[in-house]
Amino acid sequence: QVRLVESGGGLVQAGGSLRLSCTVSGGTFTLTPMGWFRQAPGKEREFVAGSGWRNSDTQYSESVKGRFTISRDNTKNTVYLQMNSLTPEDTAVYYCATRLPLQPLDITPQAFEHWGQGTQVTVSS
Repeated sequence: QVRLVESGGGLVQAGGSLRLSCTVSGGTFTLTPMGWFRQAPGKEREFVAGSGWRNSDTQYSESVKGRFTISRDNTKNTVYLQMNSLTPEDTAVYYCATRLPLQPLDITPQAFEHWGQGTQVTVSS
């Protein structure tokens, strides 16, 4: 059974930084595409960043490109989301998710198989 546990959320002032972590147990992490999504109150869940099972394969939403960086440590079965220059518009619950092994990277929530419980990120102005 695949289980994802996120951590690293919290309250930060605008312009600050946070690093989210997502540790995966079960499955074959090294072959698994990973994604970060977020959902703000009253809004749909949206793609933030993704990492294919090839380390060089990454994608970002336009709203975070240049500010957020996704990375993965296959020795720790963990994917990270480094978030810099945060704004109040980044306030949301952040979720990590996995596709099935060897699938291509995707940006739609429906394409992801397993999800974490989410971690709250709040950016104050």
